[in-house]
Amino acid sequence: MKKFSIGVRLTLWYLLIFALGELVFGAGMWTILHENLYDIVDDSLENQRDDIKTFLAQQKPGATVDQVRDQIKDIYSASHLGDYLALYLADGTLIYRSPLLETHAHVLLPPERIRRPLSQSRRIDGQPVRFLFQRFDVNGRTFVLEVGTLADDAVGTLQMFRSYLLIFAPFLLIAAAVLGYWMSRRALAPVDELVRTARDVSGTSLSTRLPKLETGDELQRLSDTLNEMLDRIEAAFSRITQFTADASHELRTPVSLIRTESELALRRARAEEEYRESLRHILHEAERTTGLIEQLLALARADSGREVLQLSKLDLHPILQDVVDGWQAVAATRGLQFSAELGHGTVFVLGDAPLLRRVIDILLDNAFKYTPSPGAVRLIVEDRTDEVEISVQDSGIGVDPQEQSRIFERFYRVDKARSRDQGGAGLGLAIAQWVVTQHHGEIVVESQLGKGATFRVRLPRTPAPVADPQPA
Repeated sequence: MKKFSIGVRLTLWYLLIFALGELVFGAGMWTILHENLYDIVDDSLENQRDDIKTFLAQQKPGATVDQVRDQIKDIYSASHLGDYLALYLADGTLIYRSPLLETHAHVLLPPERIRRPLSQSRRIDGQPVRFLFQRFDVNGRTFVLEVGTLADDAVGTLQMFRSYLLIFAPFLLIAAAVLGYWMSRRALAPVDELVRTARDVSGTSLSTRLPKLETGDELQRLSDTLNEMLDRIEAAFSRITQFTADASHELRTPVSLIRTESELALRRARAEEEYRESLRHILHEAERTTGLIEQLLALARADSGREVLQLSKLDLHPILQDVVDGWQAVAATRGLQFSAELGHGTVFVLGDAPLLRRVIDILLDNAFKYTPSPGAVRLIVEDRTDEVEISVQDSGIGVDPQEQSRIFERFYRVDKARSRDQGGAGLGLAIAQWVVTQHHGEIVVESQLGKGATFRVRLPRTPAPVADPQPA
């Protein structure tokens, strides 16, 4: 089943609400008019009641029922005021009843049932008549009065008012429907424009943006939010495209070298030592390619959220000491001075030991690569109140201040000419930054060209674990 558009649904809701409002307004006005008109009729009946009470009060105290009847006949029989008049004593004795009511006695109430003033409407020969039924005392006697008057003016006015409501209500509903549809279309016009623009957005046109609205309402917030989302999507798409291109470039070079070395080795017969040298070159490139693939997989797992950290309370001192012991031999081989200031005591952080070790290895590897012999590399740990700072300082070539903001980007290398000879693919610092960020820390660089570089890793401290009590 096809659903209606938002504009049509808004129009229908608007029409329904307007119809309910019109119904409530019409019913309320009709009720108010009905009560006011019948109040006027009841007031005229009360005036007649007062006239009859005055007449009865003027009778002699000892007047008989026949005398009272004769007096009433003389006064009311010749007047239309007496057309709907009936008067009784409290015991039900009839004093007077008009000839019209004699033939329509069924519209009257038995006198003994009238205990309090009561107003009711009746129909006599198709005409609406309003009656007042009341019991009252005059000159020591209790009388029961039933008096009525024509209410055709009130009924006619009510019928005319109802006719006008039924005539004008459909026209008002039609006008409300047209106006509501026009208003909904005008209000939703920016949405149609957003839809048309959004359909033009594709993988090759991510720079397209939705029109900037100045309505100051929800539609403007929606447009701004969608544009911000497109900015993020474009940035992510650009990163993925750049990442794919860079990864393809980095993988193509070692594969080409392996292929070229293999083709040269197979082109003609060679001595055993030459074959060994070719195999060493192939193995070297294969190892570099394996490392690059592992780094790419690590970043891919990080981007997809599948790289899960195994966090626990760690003492950094033995982890860093183990790292220092491993790099001492590298420093000796490359003719560099390597020193470590790890401090004393324990320093606990909440982290993943293999990943934190990898961060320090990445920073030391960069320091050793870009520090010519005889240079110096230092690893310093500073224990502070709420954080731990691990610094890797070197006396190498340094980093241009204009490039410091980009060295954590993937595949970005400061010295592009020497990076391949040194085995770098520009992924280490990107991995290090991700690991530190996942540990709720930060990594920064301070450097000047020709004066070395200092990488600082700041991690939040955590209290030392409480030792389990020993049994007595």
